[in-house]
Amino acid sequence: MSIMRVHKTGNFTVMSNFHFKEKEMSLKAKGLLSLMLSLPDDWNYSVAGLVTLSKDGKDGVMSALSELESFGYLKRTRVTDDKGRFSGIEYDIFEQPMKDLPI
Repeated sequence: MSIMRVHKTGNFTVMSNFHFKEKEMSLKAKGLLSLMLSLPDDWNYSVAGLVTLSKDGKDGVMSALSELESFGYLKRTRVTDDKGRFSGIEYDIFEQPMKDLPI
């Protein structure tokens, strides 16, 4: 089998291979994590925004996000405004699982 490589001069992503070695993780979750790691640091994460980046629907994205949380690659925190009302979700995305480390 041959591997065709492209000369990379721009528009590529450097990320850890750690999540690719998770044998128990689905390809869908690995792909979503890779996509999320390729986005700019200031990208506004949301389920609706992630749905626009692929043909998978809301349920597929939500199940992949839940899987990433269970493996420790994602932490979602509910954010409230100064009156205590829900104002969104903050996403913390990790290249290696953070199950055992304090955040």
